[in-house]
Amino acid sequence: MQRLARRWQSERIPVGFVPTMGYLHAGHLSLVKRARKEVGAHGKVVLSIYVNPTQFAPTEDLAKYPRDLQGDLRRCREAGVDVVFVPSDAEMYPQPAGEAYSTYVLEENLSRRMEGVSRPIHFRGVTTVVAKLFNLVLPRVAVFGAKDFQQATIIRRMVRDLHFPIKIIVAPTVRENDGLAKSSRNKYLSPAERPQALALSQAIQAAREQVRQAARPLPAAKLKALLTRQIQAHPAARVDYLEFFNPRTLEPASQVAPGVQMAMAVFMGKTRLIDNGLL
Repeated sequence: MQRLARRWQSERIPVGFVPTMGYLHAGHLSLVKRARKEVGAHGKVVLSIYVNPTQFAPTEDLAKYPRDLQGDLRRCREAGVDVVFVPSDAEMYPQPAGEAYSTYVLEENLSRRMEGVSRPIHFRGVTTVVAKLFNLVLPRVAVFGAKDFQQATIIRRMVRDLHFPIKIIVAPTVRENDGLAKSSRNKYLSPAERPQALALSQAIQAAREQVRQAARPLPAAKLKALLTRQIQAHPAARVDYLEFFNPRTLEPASQVAPGVQMAMAVFMGKTRLIDNGLL
């Protein structure tokens, strides 16, 4: 992969990159479309498929994470992807002669909140694997989805702080017709849980309506309590976190007004879903 990317660099062929964990859906393919728009017909679009073990805690769903490589390759061909990069764990985390792998990339500010609290090792794994993929694919532009808002913000900060010569694009969340954000984990939802999962997007719309109608900024704690009750009125739902914050710095907002970002993680049965929106 790196030899091919270096050859493209020498030939001045721009590369657009879409890193994924596979089990591709319309949201991923929208990122491919945006990458193609950025690099044009002359450029190359690379999509990686790698379920990164270092971003999963032992109690999380690494072994059960949905996989469909043949289906993914078919979707990539149909979407016009030039190269699908599917590395192994041994290639991504080499441990020669029994040595323990020991080099990680750590962002120490933006990763302390929300997902960083609920999943303490998660972002160390994300920044490490994305930095590795950037060094292997050598893209001019990389496209991430807005559904993982905190992740995209952290990647932008890493690229800035470590001087990666890469343009980061965060593309809009793609949703089902009823508003549920597309996610590989939606596959886990039971028939009874699937309609209840709309509670996430409904909470975002409810928050927007509250902000729109308010004559002055709303207390974040009061709005959080209201929306949490609304979500947990669904029998299968349990709120992991629901936060309001500055979309650039991720600093918590004590008052909610237009321009504040909202994000949440909700367990729907055993399935953990995330969503976010600008208010």
